[in-house]
Amino acid sequence: MNTLYPLFVALLAGTRMLAAAPSGDVLALGAPAPDFKLRGVDGKKYSLRSFKKADVLVIVFTCNHCPTAQYYEERLKQITGDYKKRSVSVVAINPNDPGSIRLDELGYTDLSDSFDEMRTRAKSRKFNFPYLYDGEMQVAARAYGPVATPHVFVFDNGRVDDSERPEFVKVHDLRNAIDALLAGREVQFKRTKSFGCSIKWAGKEEAVKRYMQNLAAEPVGLELADAKVLKALRDGAPGKTRLINFWATWCGPCITEFPDLVTINRMYRHRAFEMITVSANYPDERNAVLAFLQKSQASGRNLLFGDTDKYKLMEAFDPKWNGALPYTILIGPDGQVAYRCQDAVDPLELRRAIVKSLQEDRFR
Repeated sequence: MNTLYPLFVALLAGTRMLAAAPSGDVLALGAPAPDFKLRGVDGKKYSLRSFKKADVLVIVFTCNHCPTAQYYEERLKQITGDYKKRSVSVVAINPNDPGSIRLDELGYTDLSDSFDEMRTRAKSRKFNFPYLYDGEMQVAARAYGPVATPHVFVFDNGRVDDSERPEFVKVHDLRNAIDALLAGREVQFKRTKSFGCSIKWAGKEEAVKRYMQNLAAEPVGLELADAKVLKALRDGAPGKTRLINFWATWCGPCITEFPDLVTINRMYRHRAFEMITVSANYPDERNAVLAFLQKSQASGRNLLFGDTDKYKLMEAFDPKWNGALPYTILIGPDGQVAYRCQDAVDPLELRRAIVKSLQEDRFR
């Protein structure tokens, strides 16, 4: 493999473009492919020799959390399947350091970019190509110099196309490049514009730490809620996805799952999303409830049963609620229940329900 055609992916509206690899520029046209030794989600170790039989090698720097990258997953799977018998290999590499990702950068995903989360995504999305982790040392990323995810390099021996949204695609850049190389023709467009979600280079830990400290300093409040307030909660909020969690200080599973709910709120609160916690403690236990909320850094909207008649309040919110805690319900922008759990939540399942409910709110 001796010829390089770097192809790039367009920026998704609402994301940010940052600098290229801190160690240098994007790998030059005509440069040989730098070798790598990386672990795949299938447990195997991969290097360039793993793809020595391929006439064309497509290396895609991508990740879990980037919405642009997510848009291209199905097309990469399709390309992998379509060209498998034509001696074309596709390999995906995640260049991101998960320790350099803030929670508010995870607002369009159910998973961050750790190796374990890569395994989860590859399994759920049924990836048919190797998915390798470079986030620990970022050796491959520094050698190739991707500036965004996804960022495609094609070698013989990119951008995938001109829009992340399939309905707007006019030019299939990656397929055109592969077809040209397989036919022995010159690739018409050897380089296309580079945009996308920034690579999360290592070294941002202090910035992430300061971000977490700012979150911890946010004020925590607590309001009393009567039957009228709870009924209004259940009616939902037009245009918003609303997550409501009923809990109590004496409920063990409630206390255990609460940190996950705080994290979820921090991930999605900058979108059309709100989380409201409702304590089923008695009104005269307000101090204990507030102390727990402050310790948990629960800076969203927090309510406390404002009446000693708990059954009246339960009935006002949901006549079908059996009274068990914790009780979590997700109400979509249309007022319909998108998720309901009368037990401890599965955080991944809940995040997936939220992402699905929030899908495409950026285009509204």
